[in-house]
Amino acid sequence: MTGAVAAAPRWYAHRFNRAVVYRVATAVASALPRPARLRVAAALAGIGSRRFPAERAVVRRNLARILPGAPVRELDVLAAAVFRHFAICFADLITTNRRADLDGLVAAIEGMAELEKVVGAGRGLVVLTAHLGNWELAGRMLARDGARPTHVVVAAEADPAVERFLRGGAGPVRFVTPTAPTVSLSLVAALRRGEIVALQGDRGLGTRGDVLLPFFGAPAPFPLGPFVLARAAGAPVVPAFCLLDADHRYRIVVGAPFPVDAGAETAALGRWVSVLEGMVRRHPAQWFNFFDLWSPSA
Repeated sequence: MTGAVAAAPRWYAHRFNRAVVYRVATAVASALPRPARLRVAAALAGIGSRRFPAERAVVRRNLARILPGAPVRELDVLAAAVFRHFAICFADLITTNRRADLDGLVAAIEGMAELEKVVGAGRGLVVLTAHLGNWELAGRMLARDGARPTHVVVAAEADPAVERFLRGGAGPVRFVTPTAPTVSLSLVAALRRGEIVALQGDRGLGTRGDVLLPFFGAPAPFPLGPFVLARAAGAPVVPAFCLLDADHRYRIVVGAPFPVDAGAETAALGRWVSVLEGMVRRHPAQWFNFFDLWSPSA
């Protein structure tokens, strides 16, 4: 089934994805010092994992696919850790929203040497990340010094007020919602000017541009669009992840840049999926997918 076109996905949504919830959570979280804030987030995650049994069951099934043969107890512990890590990342997101001064949260940046070579050559970059760790924080880190205009492509929120809350106003990055038919042309132009375009690459979009590729032993849909974009602009693809360490600071991991040749977009996608699989296997409790990636239309 490698290379087959995927069916339209039905992504996960929940009733708490509303602006009023974000505002209340931000007000409460911002009133606490970060250690206390993270303890509260972790406690609420424990309650949430019990109050959302369907989501917990899906997370556990995903973990069983990622770690075949893992004992039942280990899967239960990891499933609880997924909720806990998600809550911590969410707390950091809403309290640092639209800020550029994030150095205190970041312990290390790995793999910058190769990236700096590309940056030094003045070329545009397609930075590809995933719902692994604090991906929104990673986008802000890319633009923190203002050296390169950075465009972060995001899916439209179901509630426009959430969109305005998270991404409205001045900030270090330009958020792009791919709704207009000319968005791709503007992104290609940005890359040709030597700018950065950041996208997520671990969920298909339900379009003809989705491709089924093996992922932990079974076909799953992934978007081909980032690689078509990179090839059109002549820009390399750079995998990048923002992972939460044990000390509750983040580590940015930047992979080796690679080109996308004409006619080799699917092969480049396969290279990305291989990188993603390795990262998810090493950090399964930070992959925040609360649905069955392998059967998204179910």
